[in-house]
Amino acid sequence: METYAKALLFAIPFFILLLVVEILYGHFVKNQQHKVLDTVSSISSGLTNIVKDSLGLGVIIVSYPFLLENLALTSVKATWLVWLIAFFAIDFAGYWNHRLSHKINFFWNQHIIHHSSEEFNLACALRQSISNLLGYFPLFLFPAALFGVPTEVIAIIAPIHLFAQFWYHTQHIGKMGWLEYVIITPSQHRVHHAINPEYIDKNLGQILSIWDRWFGTFQEELKEVPPQYGVLKPVHTWNPILINFQHLWRLILDAWRTNSLLDKFRIWFMPTGWRPADVKDRYPLEVIEDVYSFERYQTAASSLLKGYSIFQMVFTLGLILFMFYNYSAIGFGGLLLFGAFVFLGIFGYTTLMDRKTYAFYLELFRALVGIIFIGLTGDWFGIDAYWGYGSVLIGLYFVITAVGGYYFTFIERPDVHQEIAF
Repeated sequence: METYAKALLFAIPFFILLLVVEILYGHFVKNQQHKVLDTVSSISSGLTNIVKDSLGLGVIIVSYPFLLENLALTSVKATWLVWLIAFFAIDFAGYWNHRLSHKINFFWNQHIIHHSSEEFNLACALRQSISNLLGYFPLFLFPAALFGVPTEVIAIIAPIHLFAQFWYHTQHIGKMGWLEYVIITPSQHRVHHAINPEYIDKNLGQILSIWDRWFGTFQEELKEVPPQYGVLKPVHTWNPILINFQHLWRLILDAWRTNSLLDKFRIWFMPTGWRPADVKDRYPLEVIEDVYSFERYQTAASSLLKGYSIFQMVFTLGLILFMFYNYSAIGFGGLLLFGAFVFLGIFGYTTLMDRKTYAFYLELFRALVGIIFIGLTGDWFGIDAYWGYGSVLIGLYFVITAVGGYYFTFIERPDVHQEIAF
């Protein structure tokens, strides 16, 4: 986990740099594809994901080393051929894991966050799950385990494979000629994120496009069918933590409400979107029927609120980078507490972006807890060892959080209708 955290110290600035380039390009050269609150929500989702992963939160059903030990037919050295086989094995596994997430109700919950943005840009690539608490991906790597691919090779290629999926989340790159037959391109992935009937559940590959062509899930982007983005059951919130568990909560409610014992069981394993007939009639959900005219989610936001949201996001990013930098010194117990502060912070300011009245009480609570923690420990997880006034700055941040929560909840809050997230 510490190695992963250190790697993120280099990866995060690189992702942010590309994001800034895309935003500036959209502003000065071509049509802008970013909206402030949506982009803040997307980046904040990415922050929850990297904190969750860096803390190792979740239960691994089976690990790759276990599969390797029990299934390997031979033992091989890490030659170039083994590295190539490992790459194909991971990409093959990624395709089927992705397909499972799109096709089965229960597994859709861990993927809905990635599709929840009604925009398509590099920021939405950062919408990654925190609800994938059951680690089953190694099950799809059994071909690699049979061949005896070393654990070290998988451990190196897997994060590179994940990071390589970032660049094609953009509308600023058109079709790429012969590469369309080899790799996943922005054009192909625009199709994947689209909710047009022609495009739903297509282009499930991650790096190579061969799997989609072989297994019948490929769809070319059509000029006459411009992609429309989001999910068919809109999430109606900027809060990434709510989005992560929204579909699961709906499944729980449907399983509880249905009168059919069979439906209480099978709802989890039915195709994505399936609901028991009796529940579907009594508790209808909003479903987009006309993808070209649906009302996209937005909340009233002044330039000041947009700037404040960016400030909260950037400060949270700074806190996380410090956590990764000081990872071993903070210790596991401290890291869990640090992570809880991060999650509470993201929950608080994205709820403020949703213009919910209770956002102030969340922000006041985390501000008071943060100030009390600094008062009791005399520090903020060791930051004073690097900067003498570090804990003072963090304390000031919590004061700003409380004041900002009050201002945007009670002073600048417009009287607008609010959608319900669940």
